Amino acid sequence: MRYLPLTPTDRAAMLATIGAGSIDDLFVDVPEAARLDGPVHGLPNHASELAVERHMSALARKNLAAGDVPFFLGCGAYRHHVPASVDHIIQRGEFLTAYTPYQPEIAQGTLQVMFEFQTQVARLLGCDVANASMYDGSTACWEAITMARRVTRRGKAILSGGLHPHYVSVANTMAKFTGDRLVTSLPTFSPEPDTLDLIDQIDDDTSCVVVQYPDIFGRIEDMSALAEACHARKALLIAVVTEPVALGAIKSPGEMGADIVVGEGQSLGVGLQFGGPYVGLFACSEKLVRQMPGRLCGETKDAEGKRGFVLTLSTREQHIRREKATSNICTSSVLCALAMSAHMTLLGEAGLRRLAELNHVSASAAADRLAEIDGVELVTDRFFNEFTLKLSKEARPVVRALADKGILAGVSLGRLYPDAPELANGLVVAVTETTTGEDVETLASALEEALA
Repeated sequence: MRYLPLTPTDRAAMLATIGAGSIDDLFVDVPEAARLDGPVHGLPNHASELAVERHMSALARKNLAAGDVPFFLGCGAYRHHVPASVDHIIQRGEFLTAYTPYQPEIAQGTLQVMFEFQTQVARLLGCDVANASMYDGSTACWEAITMARRVTRRGKAILSGGLHPHYVSVANTMAKFTGDRLVTSLPTFSPEPDTLDLIDQIDDDTSCVVVQYPDIFGRIEDMSALAEACHARKALLIAVVTEPVALGAIKSPGEMGADIVVGEGQSLGVGLQFGGPYVGLFACSEKLVRQMPGRLCGETKDAEGKRGFVLTLSTREQHIRREKATSNICTSSVLCALAMSAHMTLLGEAGLRRLAELNHVSASAAADRLAEIDGVELVTDRFFNEFTLKLSKEARPVVRALADKGILAGVSLGRLYPDAPELANGLVVAVTETTTGEDVETLASALEEALA
């Protein structure tokens, strides 16, 4: 009875305490017409735990698992090797506490790792301060846009065409409720990001410019000139990082003048997990810290002079007056943040740089090999571990055909931009340290056949 811990005697005692004769008495206020008169239609009857496990295992076997086939998917979610020690660390007793530590005095282990996580994220993103995480990268991006509106008191945000379309979609959805005006554009097959176009669009009504680094095509661009243009008009530059491993090899956004840096931390310590749960990153300059959403942990001393950790800043509706709240974000992704922090700690600075080097070397070799195929053009000339190919055929059916052969070849731009036929032949390919030379050759052979 793993999921039904109460015995009939327990239930009878509880009913007697509240003066109810049966469980049915608890629902007397619900009209009979609204009550179920039998099993829920379409659902099977209950089964034993063993039978359910067998059924769910059979369903799982229908999936094409990332670790079982050549895997080149990316676009915001990446397959990296997560050491077994990460799983061990996150299950230690020091961290077994309430998901949201409303009583921080009994959650010192959780608070300490959140404090250290903030330090790691701030250094990784090149900012003064980071919070204790957000839900995921897309919602962190939106929170940055609303933060820019509060800081600048302006309502126009310019979104780069290189920003992940799912992030743009989240922002468009949320902007319906806030009145923010979002200026967006589609990417093109240009090897250069749309930096000059973004600079031309900045005016005195602009609250922020949002760029991705590396962007959805895998392109890498120096943001220094864009940051200067934003600051000249008193606007903020927001940088979005969906692949934090890249920052082991390339300059951080904060170093190039970004005011707010957000992103997705999944690729460090957190598995793909069919899309979640993930961990949103949020960092900014110190002067903006009081407008930062979420929560921030700090270090202090208790009455006996011992080091302790507390929630130093939590400018959200549950802790202050609703009209003063910076966000309705109600928690942080503590477990995923813990996993990311454990992985970063195990790597260390030298390990992260080495991991980034392995990714880039493998991706460069794969790009060179795939570019040799007739009908394949390499679009991205500066990249980290992800690049875009332009095929001689529409990419979506090619990806489907290769998936049927047990090869997850990448993400088609036609899937990301279904209303942009000019991008239909684009294929975004990600290569990490888990990709072998044999995997690349398998993809190359299958792609040659598909494009012949």
